[in-house]
Order: sequence, then C-alpha cells, then structure tokens
Amino acid sequence: MTPNRAVEVYLAPGATDLRKSINGLSILVESHLQQAVFSGSLFVFCNRRRDLIKVLYWDRNGFCLWMKRLEEAQFHWPTSDQETVCIDRRALDWLLEGLNWVQGQKQSGLR
Repeated sequence: MTPNRAVEVYLAPGATDLRKSINGLSILVESHLQQAVFSGSLFVFCNRRRDLIKVLYWDRNGFCLWMKRLEEAQFHWPTSDQETVCIDRRALDWLLEGLNWVQGQKQSGLR
C-alpha cells in the first residue's frame, strides 16, 4: 500500500544513524522532529554518506519502512540540523530518483 499524493512528507535534516529500525526512527520522529508518528505522514531519514534513505510511516494498523540505496550517486539532502523540512510528494519523487528536489519544487511552483 502506498500513501496518497496529499500526504505530508518530512525530511530529517542532517545525518541519521540508519542502523535504527522502526522503533528507533519512530522515537526520533516524536523527540527530534516533534511530529506525531501515527499521523500517516511520511518521515524520511538519510545516512551520513547520503547514499541511503529510509522512509517511515504509519498505515492504519502498522508501520511501513522503506529503504532505497543509490549505487553511484548521492541524495540531495539538507545538511542543517536545525529544522525539519516539509516537502510535497512531487519533491519526494525527485529525491528518490536522485534528482535535486529543491529545483523540482521551484519548477512546480509549490511551497
């Protein structure tokens, strides 16, 4: 099951230790991102090398955890540890393709 297009997507800026799984990442959502982990929003985390992403979300009766690793490139990822970044699904699609999601948001005129 994939979430609908209108879902909110939150990036956790900076590097996250992606040895964490569902429990560890859900704690980060509530404590670091200060978001409701059961909201159905997508929470996206990236490792230090920026070649691995995990996406966590709650789907009706359980958590889903997706992972994507780029073999020869890096994800365009916010480096500031200061603030959670909220993006739209189109920008997430760009991010997962290894493209510059910031450019994608500017072209679509969103946010």
